[in-house]
Amino acid sequence: MQSAIVLGGGMIGVSAALHLRQRGWSVTLVDRREPGRETSYGNAGMIQAEAVRPYPMPRDLASLLKIATGRTNDVRYSLSSLHLHIEPLLRYWWHSAPKRHREAIDAWARLIAYATAEHDILIREAHADNLIRRAGYRHLHRDAASFDLAVKAAEQDQREFGVRFRALSGAELAKAEPILRDDLPGAIHWLDTWTVSDPGALVTAYAELFERLGGTIVLGDAQTLRQTATGWSVDTDQGAIDAAAAVVTLGPWSPNLLHKFGYRIPLVRKRGYHMHYSGGASLDLPLVDKAGGYAMGPMAKGIRITTGAELTGMDALATPVQLASAEASARELIDLGKRVEPDPWFGTRPCTPDMLPVLGQAPRHQGLWMNFGHGHQGFTLGPATGRLLAEMMSGETPAIDPAPYRPERF
Repeated sequence: MQSAIVLGGGMIGVSAALHLRQRGWSVTLVDRREPGRETSYGNAGMIQAEAVRPYPMPRDLASLLKIATGRTNDVRYSLSSLHLHIEPLLRYWWHSAPKRHREAIDAWARLIAYATAEHDILIREAHADNLIRRAGYRHLHRDAASFDLAVKAAEQDQREFGVRFRALSGAELAKAEPILRDDLPGAIHWLDTWTVSDPGALVTAYAELFERLGGTIVLGDAQTLRQTATGWSVDTDQGAIDAAAAVVTLGPWSPNLLHKFGYRIPLVRKRGYHMHYSGGASLDLPLVDKAGGYAMGPMAKGIRITTGAELTGMDALATPVQLASAEASARELIDLGKRVEPDPWFGTRPCTPDMLPVLGQAPRHQGLWMNFGHGHQGFTLGPATGRLLAEMMSGETPAIDPAPYRPERF
């Protein structure tokens, strides 16, 4: 029997472990905490079938100046940490040129096309349907010009990729969400996206399915990974675990581990915050407020507000300026109620400069595999890239060409 250690218990790692186990591999999933407690826990809780275009870096001077002078809430930065981000940001800017971004879109959209179908299989097998709602989400706009542009972009995505949407006028939006202000120009209702009431619970459900299928989950230190004569070994609370293959699915921590094996993989690390609110109004579907740079949606603990991107140090203290701004914007729209937690949660999204995940075998190490760098869509893409990875590792013909995601591109 083929054996593998999967390092990292988020949506990416759990999905990869599940797909390998379903193909008969002996799989041990290793993390420092139980599955689904890091970035996979803290997202906006959406499986985004409409997210066919990875986020490029703005290249126009007006947008860059707004970010530089702190006049936008979707991107903020810490000046003292900016030197850590300069090289990957320059690469990101280069890859965001229209022609290169178009290439990224083509490769990205092929993965997104599998997202909901692969989740659907695991949701049913994990008996997790109670966590899922298949009714989409709404992207609201506060000015008519922005709304008109959004409708044109949605029409383009529908023509190119078949994603379904409905443009709601201000009156239709107010009817759909009666608790909202009634003077907004409108919203895009993306119809094919699924929403999750507790993202961490969905990862846990997939992890429990993995265990029911015979997989093993242990606590351990991924940084102890080392190559042996027969494969790979890592230290855990159960002692050293050995396997023929090792899969690095550590999200933003992946490059730190791979660095000791001689790999230099750049990441733009985007921190995001969230907070829950209860005792106020209740939303029907999640909303993304474009102007406010945040998403909010109904979850098990109340309405969750999730912020955009903060460029700071991995171990920097929380600076929830974006959350405070998002909260103030949200309170202009609805009665939020009170904060549930004393402090905001925060985590880091691992974004590669070319906007595509790192997926495939390490060029210079037999049996060392990588699957990370999904940007804002790790929760969406986990089952899809988990399947692709397992097909490659098992010698099957992959469902799609994995060449655009290969690690050696760096």
